[in-house]
Amino acid sequence: MRPIPDDLARAHEEWHSTYRRLTVCPHPELRRRLIRLSTQALFHPYWRGRPSQAWAALHGARHARPAA
Repeated sequence: MRPIPDDLARAHEEWHSTYRRLTVCPHPELRRRLIRLSTQALFHPYWRGRPSQAWAALHGARHARPAA
């Protein structure tokens, strides 16, 4: 499997950080940032090909599907 690109990993980390800040202080700008980061991560070119394995790599082994 290909390594996760730095920009995708960064967007994922920023998404979590923004989400935590949003739970404490629900501000419209944080909501817009969360949407932008979600779009950036969801439509990243890395996901082309094998999205379930790539997603599992980003989110940890607990989400990996067993080989058929």
